[in-house]
Amino acid sequence: MDFDEITKKLGEFGRYQKFLYLLVCLTAAIVGLFAVMGGIILASPEHRCKIPGLENDTFEIQNDAHQELISNYIPPSTDKLLTYDKCHLYSFNSSSVTFDNSSQPINATLIKCTSWVYSYDVFDETVTSKFDVMCDNAYQASITKSLFYAGVFVGAFVFGQMSDFFGRKKTFYLSVVLMLASSLGLAFAPNYIGFSIINLIVGAASQGLFLTGFVIGVELVGPSKRIWAGIVIEYAFAIGLVSLSFVGYFVRYWQYLVIICALPFALNLSYWWLLPESPRWLISKKRFEEAEAVLRKAERINKVKLPDNLFDKDIDEVPKPTGNFLQLFTNRILLIRTLIIFFNWTVVTMIYYGLSLNSGNLGGNFYLNFFLSGLVEFPGYTVVLLFLDRIGRKRLHCICMIVGGTTCLSTIFTILFGGKELQALTTTLAMIGKLGAAAAFAIIYIYSAELFPTVVRNSALGASSCVGRIGNIAAPYIADAGNMIGGRFGKAFPLIFFGATAIIAGCLSLFLPETLNEDLPETIEDGILFGTDAYKNRKRDISMDEKVMRPEQMTKLLPHDRETKWTN
Repeated sequence: MDFDEITKKLGEFGRYQKFLYLLVCLTAAIVGLFAVMGGIILASPEHRCKIPGLENDTFEIQNDAHQELISNYIPPSTDKLLTYDKCHLYSFNSSSVTFDNSSQPINATLIKCTSWVYSYDVFDETVTSKFDVMCDNAYQASITKSLFYAGVFVGAFVFGQMSDFFGRKKTFYLSVVLMLASSLGLAFAPNYIGFSIINLIVGAASQGLFLTGFVIGVELVGPSKRIWAGIVIEYAFAIGLVSLSFVGYFVRYWQYLVIICALPFALNLSYWWLLPESPRWLISKKRFEEAEAVLRKAERINKVKLPDNLFDKDIDEVPKPTGNFLQLFTNRILLIRTLIIFFNWTVVTMIYYGLSLNSGNLGGNFYLNFFLSGLVEFPGYTVVLLFLDRIGRKRLHCICMIVGGTTCLSTIFTILFGGKELQALTTTLAMIGKLGAAAAFAIIYIYSAELFPTVVRNSALGASSCVGRIGNIAAPYIADAGNMIGGRFGKAFPLIFFGATAIIAGCLSLFLPETLNEDLPETIEDGILFGTDAYKNRKRDISMDEKVMRPEQMTKLLPHDRETKWTN
C-alpha cells in the first residue's frame, strides 16, 4: 500500500499527528525567538563621544554646565535629526581655549573618538555597546548579523543532507543539542570575534531544527493536509517573533535576553522519547518493521483499523523516470523559469528579514515596531490559506510582492517630507510591506515545489532555498545602510530598496505558468511543456491510456505517476 493511502486510512490529521505536529510547532516558535534577535542584541544605542577627563560622564544631560561642556568638546552634527556628532570630538592643542562667534574652538582639531557614552532609554546593554562596535567599526555589526544567516545557509545544506541520510529524528535531536549549547555559549562569548563565530553556529543549528521539524510535520499528514501543515507552522514561527519583542521589552540586558530565549530548548531534549522517526523516511530506506511499529501506535491513538498487511516487501519496483538538476539550465524555457524562481527567493528572503531587522530603525517605539513586525505575519499567512487555492499561486504571489513593494516605496514621502508628524503612517506602510513579504514567502515555497518537475523537485527546491539565503546575508547590510547614510534619506533608503526589488520580482513572476488545479510536471519534458496546450493534451492522452489499462498495471503506476509527493 502506498504511504499516502495509509495516511488516508489512518486519518490524514488524526489525534496522533496533531500531538506530534504540536511538538514541532512549539520548536518552531522557540526558533523564531532567534530568527531576528540580532535586530535587538546587535542594535546600536544612541551614543556620543565620551568627554576626556570627565568622570561619570553619562549620555543624559545633567545640568546647564554639563550641556555647555558637551557643546564645547563635541561638534554639532550636520544632520538635523541629531544633536551631536556621534564619532568625533575636538582635541585642543593648548590649555587655553577660546571660541569664536560661531562656537568653533580655536587651536583645536577634529579627531575620532575611541570611547562612548550610551543612552539607556531603549537598552541597558547590547553587544555593540559592550564591545564598543561604533562609528568606523559599525560595519562589524552587519557582518555579525550576516554570519547568522550564512550559518542558516550552511545549516540548510548540511542538516538537509543529514536528514535524508541518517533520518529525521537523529538530525532533529542533534540540532536541538547544538542549538542549546551554542545559544547559551553566545551569552558568554569572551569577545566580539568569539560572539560572531558562535552566532554563525546558532544560525546553522536553528535552520537544522526548523528545517527538519518542517519535514517531519509535512510527512506526518495526508496529501490533502500538506499545504495546510506547511503554512500553519509559520504561524508558530511568528509567535516566536512576537514573543521576542515582549521579552526584549522587559529584559534589556542582552546576555539575560539570550539566556532566557535559549533555555526553552532544554525542553526539546525530551523529544527523543516523544517524537518518532518519520515512517515515510523509514519506508524509503526499506525499514518496514520500524515504520509499521510507528503506524500501529498511531492506529491505536487515532482509534482506527489499518489492514494487517501494510507493505508488500517483495514487490518489484517499477523503474522511475530520472532527471538531472543541471538540465534546468540547458533548456531556455527551464532556465528562464529557474532564474525567475531563484530571483524571487532571493528578494523575498531579503525583504522578509530586512524589514524585520529594520523595524527598530523606523522611529517611534523600538519594541512596538518589533512587535508589529511579527504580528502582521498572522494576517499574511491567513491571506495565503484563504486565497491560495482560489486565485492561484502566480497571481497571489505577484499581488503580495507588488502591494508590499509599493507600500515600502511610499515611505519616501512620509519620511522625507513628513518626519515625526507622519511617523505612525510610516510604520503602518512598512508593516504592510512586511505582511506582503511574509505571505509571498509562504507562497514561493509551495509554488516552487509545484513548478519544478518531480524528477528534480527536491534538489531544485533545495537549491532555491540555498540561493534565497543570499538575500538573508544581504539583508543586514541593507537594513544597517540607513544608519551609515544617516539623515532622513538614510532612514528611508532600506525601505526604498526593498520596495523596488519587490515590485521587480513580483512582475517577473507573471512570466511563470500557473500550477493551481494542474497536473504537476513529472519529467524534464513535462517541465518544458508545462503551462502550454501541448502539455494539457499530453496529460489527457496519458489519462485516456490509463483508463484502459489492467488493474495490476494501474496499481504499479500509483506510487509515482498518479501521486505527486514533495517535502521540504
